[in-house]
Amino acid sequence: MSQVIVRVENDSLDPDSLRKLINLEGNGSIVSFIGVTRESEGDVSVDRLEFDSWADMLPSVLENLALQSLQQFSVNSVVIAHRIGVVFPQEPIVCIHVASTHRAEGFEACSWLISELKNQAPLWKKEIRSDGEFWKSGLG
Repeated sequence: MSQVIVRVENDSLDPDSLRKLINLEGNGSIVSFIGVTRESEGDVSVDRLEFDSWADMLPSVLENLALQSLQQFSVNSVVIAHRIGVVFPQEPIVCIHVASTHRAEGFEACSWLISELKNQAPLWKKEIRSDGEFWKSGLG
């Protein structure tokens, strides 16, 4: 049974709790990606990231990506969650869990999902660093 769960979180993101939402029936693999805020950009310290989003569109874009991955990679269950608002160093920004019968398609789907999320999700990121504030180019 295929399953997609999408979350957009304002305050925190708990990858372990999200993993427990995966449907394990008939699956032999869970592949996960967790993106966290880095403490520095080169030699400059990062105080925090600030994510802005097109709130009405973000959940549907994430859901469409997850549904596409089910078909394209023959995976069975996908959980995607992304933070918005302020995210401090070492805090999770994005979490993707993919359950599949075998690991190969899970790894492919997870890699594709994070790449497409960065290309398609209506998210904008500003770095607040010790040397100023910088909008990062592109979506995601």
